[in-house]
Amino acid sequence: MPSKPDLTHFNDRGEAHMVNVGNKAVTDRKAVAEGRIVMADETLEMIRSGGHKKGDVLGIARTAGIMAAKKTSELIPLCHSLMLTRVHIDLELDPARSSVVCIAATRTTERTGVEMEALTAVLVTLLTIYDMCKAVDRSMQMQEVRLVHKSGGRSGTWNRE
Repeated sequence: MPSKPDLTHFNDRGEAHMVNVGNKAVTDRKAVAEGRIVMADETLEMIRSGGHKKGDVLGIARTAGIMAAKKTSELIPLCHSLMLTRVHIDLELDPARSSVVCIAATRTTERTGVEMEALTAVLVTLLTIYDMCKAVDRSMQMQEVRLVHKSGGRSGTWNRE
């Protein structure tokens, strides 16, 4: 596999490797990711009303997302272990689209960014909602998972338009 200069997780022989961040500057870094899980109207109402037998769906999902952000380097093989200074997960009900929207913000002061932690937090939050509600709605779909903001480091700030 030929080397690509824009794919930093491959060396000049095309082999996967962990990027050396030892010479990078320590800076404040932030990332925000979002996604949604679409479901039947009845499932959304069950979550809204707190009528689920398993308990507080959104509270448990939020906790799972925070835990996942902290474990990202254990899940993604070439991801660096980071000391997170903040993980914030906001969950919003969107009745118009019969969905729950998850927005995860992560922060650190490190040598590499926190985009993977924000994305992992969103995905595991949505997966937890699916897990808790699958007995009543197996048709749920996770959609539109994406990075919306990153700042810090040599590449500076990036925002989804």
